Amino acid sequence: MLKNYFKIAWRSLLKNKTTGFINIGGLAIGMAVALMIGLWLKDELSFNKVHKNYDQLAQVYLNGTINNEIYTDDAMALPIRPVIEQKYGSDFEALSLTSWNSQHILSYNEKRILKNGMFVEPSFPEMFSLNLIEGNTANVLKNPNSIVISESTAKILFGAGQAFGKTIRFDAISDLQISGVFKDFPKNSSFSNVQTFIPWEHYLSSQEWVKNSLDNWDNHSFQLFAQLKEGSNFETTSLKIKDIEKAHDPNTNPEIFLFPMSKWHLYSDFENGVIAGGRIQYVWLFGLIGIFVLILACINFMNLSTARSEKRAKEVGIRKTIGSLRSQLIAQFLSESFLVVLISLTLALALVLLSQDWFNEIAGKNLSIPWNSPIFWVSILSFAIFTGLLAGSYPAFYLSSFKPLKVLKGTFKAGRLAALPRQILVTLQFTVSISLIIGTIVVFQQIEHAKNRSVGYDRDGMIQFFSNEELLNKQDILRNDLLKTGAIEEVTHSSGPVTNIWSNQTGFDWEGKDPALNAAFAFSATSHEYGKTVGWEILEGRDFSRAFSTDTSALILNEAAVKLIGMEDIVGKTIQYSGEPHQVIGVIKNMVMESPWKPIKPTIFNV
Repeated sequence: MLKNYFKIAWRSLLKNKTTGFINIGGLAIGMAVALMIGLWLKDELSFNKVHKNYDQLAQVYLNGTINNEIYTDDAMALPIRPVIEQKYGSDFEALSLTSWNSQHILSYNEKRILKNGMFVEPSFPEMFSLNLIEGNTANVLKNPNSIVISESTAKILFGAGQAFGKTIRFDAISDLQISGVFKDFPKNSSFSNVQTFIPWEHYLSSQEWVKNSLDNWDNHSFQLFAQLKEGSNFETTSLKIKDIEKAHDPNTNPEIFLFPMSKWHLYSDFENGVIAGGRIQYVWLFGLIGIFVLILACINFMNLSTARSEKRAKEVGIRKTIGSLRSQLIAQFLSESFLVVLISLTLALALVLLSQDWFNEIAGKNLSIPWNSPIFWVSILSFAIFTGLLAGSYPAFYLSSFKPLKVLKGTFKAGRLAALPRQILVTLQFTVSISLIIGTIVVFQQIEHAKNRSVGYDRDGMIQFFSNEELLNKQDILRNDLLKTGAIEEVTHSSGPVTNIWSNQTGFDWEGKDPALNAAFAFSATSHEYGKTVGWEILEGRDFSRAFSTDTSALILNEAAVKLIGMEDIVGKTIQYSGEPHQVIGVIKNMVMESPWKPIKPTIFNV
């Protein structure tokens, strides 16, 4: 019987090629979109779960008060680590200080490559379940002159040869021996962009400023990760450690807390010290879009099927006359629906395969169809059955309800309300379609606004690269050599990139300042040519100049900084920084140095 149902369904499709093409094509595209979004959602919801200690891992954060607002930050002072270990070590399995992920030069023979890396404590590899191909996790970073590199980095430097035990040049300063090679982190890990790990002891010995920060509670320039012991929980432990830093920083009155790994990716936005969402909003949004697209495809199928009702009315009448039960007719029409769904599903899988590379490039993912996963096949078959029932139920029950006598006499006419369900479906289809189109236009306009918004500096022809301490000490020589090439208009250096803020400073004072205001400014130390190089716009005063020896203590402020200070005619006025007087020589137009959707931070530049 079932075989006959599908045979009749196939003949019906062949007989009505145009309708069948529209039905199959519409469902295939809808299912392909839903499948692609489903793969993306799975990737987002499983973020960081590659780490075995996922449920016990956290990063130490703080809430503080600056500019009369509560802010949340993940930058820590070094002394907090030993205090946590000494006072509350029983709650923690392990702690690890780390630097930020930054670029480093790795050299071997004639090969030189630039790779991202972090300085970490020896406990880090076991905490984050580093998957070592070569080396031993327990002692891989205990030698200060060692380095651990990713599998992809090892292939670039050594090809198919063994990397373990070989020595490479690190940042053109020191020689480090490879003590381990780890399998690259997947794209859905917070450490996917880290290709090297270097011992924390090497950081201390090679960077004087880091060593000087060991007992400095004011320098929040590091990250601290924690692994809780089994039985400990984040809320209780956060309450224990929250007041650690208050005695050392009464101005911002910071409260320390543990931010679980499970929230890093999807709940990373904070407002007034409380989680206010993050990428989870996009997860819900894209999930709804996937559902809507699939519903639209199903509605399209229902409408086309019911629109052909008069053509199939005599078929229903004849089959009922010769003894077909309504249940058999329902099964017949549902079989047609399932046949269309199965063909559409096959095409949808093909479309996903063809478009996944393009989608991965846009989304920054590494998605693929998990062919070997039983869960995937159970899900996909359930998905097909649900779609078949959803798309075929109304046509099946509607067509099977025709009265054979009226149909065969030619007196069958749809009732006044018979077309109402189809009208509702069409209205719903157009409503959802128009809503999606309007949403797409709004998002497109927002992206265009961000792209075309004035950033306050000239991006054309600007090249940015990161230098080590040795190169920084020879910056004047480098600048002169580059200018001699004739291809470079100007060269400068700064303590942070133009497209990000790496340092926020307090300790500023000025005439008329509210004593209760704990003011913080984004801070960038630059060379004299910075303004000319980036092409910022001077609104008041002048730019830095080597012609003025006093400019080594001068300041240039952006509009947001002037607004925060609240001083009129600020050029020529003096601002105290850490007890030292600094003269304001200029005001520049606000520069977009972070996300174009974030407020501009009050920023101060000095030489």
